[in-house]
Amino acid sequence: MQFHSFQKAVLLVLLCPFFSNAQSEDWLINPGAYRAEVKAVGPDVVLNNGLISRSFRVNPFLGCFSFKRQDGVGQEYLRAIRPEVELSIDGKSYAVGAVEGQFEHGYMRLEWLDNFKPAPADFVFSHYAVADTLEPLLEWKPTRWHGSGSKAAWPPKGKKLELHFKGTAPALRGLSLTVHYEIYDGLPVVCKWLSLQNGMDRPLRLDSFKSEILAVVEYESAVGGDGRLRTPPMLVQSNYAFGDMTSRYSNQTSYWNMDTLYTSQVNYNLKTNCLLECRPPLGPALMLAPGQSFSSFRTWELPFDTDDRERQGLSERKMYRTLMPWATENPIFMHLVSTEAEQVRRVIDQCAAVGFEMLILSFGSGLSMEDTSAANLQKFRALADYAHSKGIELGGYSLFSSRHIGEEEDVINPATGKPGGAIFGYAPCLAGPWGLAYLSKVNRFIEATGFDLLEHDGPYPGDVCASERHTGHRGLADSQWQQWALSDAFYRGLRQRGVYVNAPDWYFWNGSSKVGLGYREVNWSLPRERQIMLGRQNLYDGTWTKLPSMGWTFVPLSQYHGGGEAATLEPLSQHLAEYEAHLAQNFGSGVQACYRGPRLFDTDSTQVLVARMVSWYKRYRLILNSDIIHLRRPDGRDWDGILHVNPQLTERAFAMLYNPLPVAITRRIQLPLYYSGLDKEALIRQENGRPRKYKLARDFSVTIEVNIPANGYTWLVVE
Repeated sequence: MQFHSFQKAVLLVLLCPFFSNAQSEDWLINPGAYRAEVKAVGPDVVLNNGLISRSFRVNPFLGCFSFKRQDGVGQEYLRAIRPEVELSIDGKSYAVGAVEGQFEHGYMRLEWLDNFKPAPADFVFSHYAVADTLEPLLEWKPTRWHGSGSKAAWPPKGKKLELHFKGTAPALRGLSLTVHYEIYDGLPVVCKWLSLQNGMDRPLRLDSFKSEILAVVEYESAVGGDGRLRTPPMLVQSNYAFGDMTSRYSNQTSYWNMDTLYTSQVNYNLKTNCLLECRPPLGPALMLAPGQSFSSFRTWELPFDTDDRERQGLSERKMYRTLMPWATENPIFMHLVSTEAEQVRRVIDQCAAVGFEMLILSFGSGLSMEDTSAANLQKFRALADYAHSKGIELGGYSLFSSRHIGEEEDVINPATGKPGGAIFGYAPCLAGPWGLAYLSKVNRFIEATGFDLLEHDGPYPGDVCASERHTGHRGLADSQWQQWALSDAFYRGLRQRGVYVNAPDWYFWNGSSKVGLGYREVNWSLPRERQIMLGRQNLYDGTWTKLPSMGWTFVPLSQYHGGGEAATLEPLSQHLAEYEAHLAQNFGSGVQACYRGPRLFDTDSTQVLVARMVSWYKRYRLILNSDIIHLRRPDGRDWDGILHVNPQLTERAFAMLYNPLPVAITRRIQLPLYYSGLDKEALIRQENGRPRKYKLARDFSVTIEVNIPANGYTWLVVE
């Protein structure tokens, strides 16, 4: 599949007056014109929002025959029809929505549809229904600062389509299947999931399912390269995600497989990875009693309109802002290494004095949320009440995984029949008696103390468990699904109560707000100057597919993994330059750090520094939490920097520029302002200086001469 480079498209826009309004029509700049609709068109039903469409023939067969971008050149993504869903029930497989008569699988002409017929099926399509409002993925009521803007809508606006099927085979009579689709205003994304309702008079076992099967146009075509060809340029995610801090590597449900029906493909051995299948990696192997229902995970699909890395990242981040706005919550927090009551109160006072908003009782602080004794609950309730009286939120850390509880409580390795071999060595089974009790205790602790945050190290439901004696699962086949379902319910419940969740895993779709930005923990034991440069590289690299608010980084106020005096900022007053460097590059990226230690400041001069940096950040908070355009990666040899952009603000762009060299430098730096929404001229000032007017070049950029101090930083405000 061939895609235009976005830079070339912009150049064409500039050179051709006919396309002169393309910037105002770009959904990443002005999404308001793209409204979702579901329409009946002859024998078809079509989801469309002007950016993307998905079309179904509903008579005389049910099949999705088109999935395409409506903007740009109108690129089609499908080359053939595949079943809408596949199920395995009680050991037998069923295809839902299959068709006969396809003789070519490399492309499809619309007139061929008239000759296709429904394949013999045990599920028959009965009808479809359209809804004008969407089901919220989970409950979200903003309780703290967030970067979604005052106009953020939850649930998002759009349309819903339901395709209803009924089981007709004797073994399925009374079973109902619904395939759900959502399409959103201003976003080229479609969401899909399935649900089952057991109306039979007997239980059934859902062994496995495929909730999406798409014959997608191949991205790369080659005679050789078996199994190594690039997959189509489409972002596919689900809320059944775990095992990593990135969307790509936590993806457990999207499989790009070979399509052996596609016999006209160029690859000689038919090994082009161009068949998308969405399914759980194991199970779910769930028993569905009479009258009981089941809902699968949801899958979101975003076909990219370009192969440009920055625009793909902007598209992914726009999806997050729209569909998981709780991920834009971004409190300024400190990690305290003590739970001694007087020290906690002192640091609460320090947070209030400098403008921090949340205090987290860190790992190693002595906090145990598993201790639900009256004395423990009373102690932390009093501290939470004190924090709230000062306008500070209070929360803490709890470890679930990477623990060895016991032979009867840990996940059982199917290869050995014993504990060990989990993702992080040893781990308790969340669906075992200890795991279920753990969830109950942590819930009770948070409820009783009024804590505002849980920093949760696990659970990681990617662990499977071969035990057949655990309360919450029957055996290996359902162990992964049941642990995920418990995690999902736990995080949803916390989000419903307004509790902020930090978790080192991709639980955003389930209600968490922040994950690790991406760093090597032992690097925080390196000398201070190296931490600063490596930290800035982490900030640059970690914001391609994450919003600034979605990742945390780290600052070791006191010793973390080692390194001694050379690695830490304590005593703080003796390392003010390094402290400021951390604050500037973290706040300047919109990324919050775990400032971990016994205090935020030790002297008046330290307090003044921290308060000044927090005040500076809050002055520009909206633009600093806006999307990042990556200018130059830090390499220690010359300047580096990023550019925040937001066409909805008065401050349309904000550049953070750094100089790692021991001498002041002057550089001519190009600022790409296309995504700021500015099209003719810009007012730019360096720090608090007087603004100057610049005319935008034909590629929507300006070039500006900037002075950056030695081992320092500066910023530019664009209006």
